[in-house]
Amino acid sequence: MYKKYIDFLTDADISFLRDEPMSRHTSFRIGGPCDLFVAPEGADSFRDAYDAAIKAGLRTYILGRGSNVLFSDEGFRGVVISTENLNGVTVEGNTLIAEAGASFTHIAAVARDAGLTGLEFAYGIPGSVGGAVFMNAGAYGGQVSDCLESSTAFDPVSGHIICTEGADHEFGYRSSIYKKNPERVILSATFELKEGNKDEIRAYMEDIMGRRRDKQPLEYPSAGSVFKRPEGYFAGQLIEEQGLKGYTVGGAQVSEKHAGFIINRGGATAKDVLELIAHIQKTVNDAYGVMLECEVISVK
Repeated sequence: MYKKYIDFLTDADISFLRDEPMSRHTSFRIGGPCDLFVAPEGADSFRDAYDAAIKAGLRTYILGRGSNVLFSDEGFRGVVISTENLNGVTVEGNTLIAEAGASFTHIAAVARDAGLTGLEFAYGIPGSVGGAVFMNAGAYGGQVSDCLESSTAFDPVSGHIICTEGADHEFGYRSSIYKKNPERVILSATFELKEGNKDEIRAYMEDIMGRRRDKQPLEYPSAGSVFKRPEGYFAGQLIEEQGLKGYTVGGAQVSEKHAGFIINRGGATAKDVLELIAHIQKTVNDAYGVMLECEVISVK
């Protein structure tokens, strides 16, 4: 089934692994093996690897830094193509250009060191640039849509690289045009920032990180905040009010520090996490008539 594709990868000098555990590539540290794990270097190689997999009729999944993904315990029958080697970041004047696999936290630090303000909110967000643009990631009063100038993506339907600018991203709360067109794969993003005082930027970022450490269970594997904020409520507060802090299914637990997080206490399975999510949703819905919408992407 994979012979021709493997031959292509070998000829193109694109690295790949067989039967690679997805627990090694997700922040939850959960997930069985995928058939092939492909990690191209450079946008052209990435596009070629993805295009070849599509044309071969292979099941594919594009993975960034795996900070919002839960792979099944059985793994993924198909090809996982990772953006982890697409991590270049450059600064030109007040513009920061980052490849999709760059750490969102890293680009905030690069902006800081260049004396540019506008990305402080990204500091501590564990995902990739591509994932952040895809979901319009935000925290502490800032979000991607505040400073994103443009993005580029590969569209396997047309076979072309598409550039999207400003309002054409159709940003909303945790949504974008890419969420509506998931076949498009983000390759890079360009952020328009402003000149600022390095010391002030650094102090603000350290304050943000301090608040994260105080309020979030960063010492355990997790996928960050599990649920979207329901209109008029805070998910963590609703969960806490139902006495679910510390509630455990197998190795998965509602964090005792922040009820909006599910943590891997050790040896948690995807089944544990999904059962815990379902229990939280039912408990909160029974109590308040509010169905919490899960942000974590479950991949089977």
